Amino acid sequence: MLQAVLWAAGGTGFTALMTTAGAAVVFLFRQREGSASLHRVMLGFAAGVMIAASMWSLLIPAIEKAEEMGWPGWLPAAGGSVLGIAFLLLMDALLPHLSPESFHVHQKPSRTALLVLAVTLHNIPEGMAVGVSFALAAQSGEPGLLTAALALAMGIGIQNFPEGAAISLPLQQEGMSRGKSFLMGAASGLVEPVFAVLTVLTAGFVQPLLPWLLSFAAGAMLYVVVEELIPEANLSQGGHSGTLGVMAGFLIMMILDVALG
Repeated sequence: MLQAVLWAAGGTGFTALMTTAGAAVVFLFRQREGSASLHRVMLGFAAGVMIAASMWSLLIPAIEKAEEMGWPGWLPAAGGSVLGIAFLLLMDALLPHLSPESFHVHQKPSRTALLVLAVTLHNIPEGMAVGVSFALAAQSGEPGLLTAALALAMGIGIQNFPEGAAISLPLQQEGMSRGKSFLMGAASGLVEPVFAVLTVLTAGFVQPLLPWLLSFAAGAMLYVVVEELIPEANLSQGGHSGTLGVMAGFLIMMILDVALG
């Protein structure tokens, strides 16, 4: 158990660090125009990575695990995805919609806190997925499962870099200080280690639900991609930068998953 906790904490510590590194991009730009252009590329890149991660890191393992348990592979894959989508639909109803227009420096602090919370909630299923992966690897002792868990953590970490930037850059773009924008972006990744460790500690209860949890994460990721990332990455004034970002992110994540899986 201790080994699994340490592995999960280390894996999601890396993903949280990548979120922080992405948020630090805000210190590299002085002109808002450059930040806006990179913002579209980063959003597209994150979308492409998340699409590939949803397929190769989450849905396919969920189907395979369900079939090992004697369930129809499509049932938890579809059902868990629906639950993930429904969860974020509920969050969208309860929390402010995330868009560049939502980031205004004159907002009340509670409004800004809600916006950061909306982004942070997207990272919870990712932390749980990494925690489940490491718990399963520790319980089975199979090297292949540990490799898969490391690949998932690495892939989510790569994905988190543009996500951190996608939070901090719009905030700075609307007039918030670089330091505060960085802290907002970095804070969104802190939930991943917390939920990864909690998942490992309850692995005995979680393991039978693994296909559903992986599919839940996939559904949540796909919802974020379709609802938030791709529309904002393909603003009319952005040209093809957002689309090219999606393609680059998808290809890199696909290669990573297949090569390390």
